[in-house]
Amino acid sequence: MTQQRLDQPKLAVLIDADNTAPSIAEGLLAEVAKYGVASVKRIYGDWTKPHLKGWKEILLHHAIQPIQQFSYTVGKNATDSAMIIDAMDLLHTHNLDGFCIVSSDSDFTRLASRSREAGLLVIGFGERKTPKPFVGACDKFVYTEILRKTVADAKGAPVDTHKKSKVSLKRDPQLVGLLKSAVEDSADESGWAYLGNVGQYVASVSPEFDSRNYGYPKLADLIRAADLFEIDERGVADAPGKSIYIRQRRRKARS
Repeated sequence: MTQQRLDQPKLAVLIDADNTAPSIAEGLLAEVAKYGVASVKRIYGDWTKPHLKGWKEILLHHAIQPIQQFSYTVGKNATDSAMIIDAMDLLHTHNLDGFCIVSSDSDFTRLASRSREAGLLVIGFGERKTPKPFVGACDKFVYTEILRKTVADAKGAPVDTHKKSKVSLKRDPQLVGLLKSAVEDSADESGWAYLGNVGQYVASVSPEFDSRNYGYPKLADLIRAADLFEIDERGVADAPGKSIYIRQRRRKARS
């Protein structure tokens, strides 16, 4: 194992099979890799039930450990309890840096909060129907709809079918308000805000925010598409690439 890999945060990926589709597995693990190394990968469910059979080949391919949990009582989710108990065991017995909780169930809200209280990073993954309390209890929340395999055209090239237009972005009051608040909070005396600081503000205020939810791979792409701000790309001495700064558009003075 390389030193770089050893230095990465160690994460436990805990998946609620009852609330997660097998089709997101590849995208899920690729997303987790952006934050650290998945040193623990477990998935919970009653594997005697036929609706979970789609996971079998995926578990073998990605070395995800299935945890059997029988449904003892109708209407009660024993899987959630098993995940929470295991998470607490991992919290106290493993030297972990964070949890990736994969479920659309609000039952994991307290688990997310407790893990953050212990100083761990918590990344949630779930469908857009996930209750807000669970979303807000995470440091970052990724909607699983954006993790599904990208639609491909006849040549096999990826095709984006969900990119929102400039008009649509400008008519989204929640998005516009969030971005403007982020720029205002991050701006220097001249009104310019470094895009990295804007992104940090947005992440702290809205864990579920992700430019991919609007069809754009990066925040910079979304900012350009929305056309809400002035943009200044500045070169950095002795460093490749450019730093992006943005500020509120100045109103033109009336003559």
